[in-house]
Amino acid sequence: MQKISLSLAIALMIVSAVAGIGVGYWLTPQYSLSMYDKNSMDLGQPDKWVDLRYIDAMIAHHRGAMMLAEEARQSPRPEIRDLATSILKDEPKNIDELYRWKKGWYKDTRSVRDPQVAKLGIVDKTFDLRFLNALIAHHRNGIVMTREIRLKSSRSEILDNADAVEQFLSGGIAMLRSWRTKWYNVTEPQPLPLP
Repeated sequence: MQKISLSLAIALMIVSAVAGIGVGYWLTPQYSLSMYDKNSMDLGQPDKWVDLRYIDAMIAHHRGAMMLAEEARQSPRPEIRDLATSILKDEPKNIDELYRWKKGWYKDTRSVRDPQVAKLGIVDKTFDLRFLNALIAHHRNGIVMTREIRLKSSRSEILDNADAVEQFLSGGIAMLRSWRTKWYNVTEPQPLPLP
């Protein structure tokens, strides 16, 4: 009986693992979501799982807004505190609807992990500026996602959701930019184009 070397055995195990991941991804595009923490807004191919990927990404997006709002409650400005209160009141309803779709359409009851969000740091004279910058960037990422799903989905509920979310986020960006200009004299000659 012939023995194989330890290095050959390890190499075969690595090749088998890589091939298994590749076959798993090829057979089920959703496999990549369970294997990797996707921090980008790329929703992938317009396959049968694209709506689920959008739902999961939008749940994380809403949770990110809540996490920023939890920090923003420390703001000395009543406008920021009121916005934070509104976010913390309204976002759970949006998240619940998305979880209902996820369960109803895909029989998927897994929780979506919270995203990483900017830490605003200590409450000082630029605390609100850091919040405004973070929330503007957050809104812009959400708009990128809504525009992508409109090109890839045919489900009316998803398309309606994307329209409503984009309209809300666009209005929010305008308000946040006006506060940033008023409070910090930060202006943009022209609105930056969305990526």
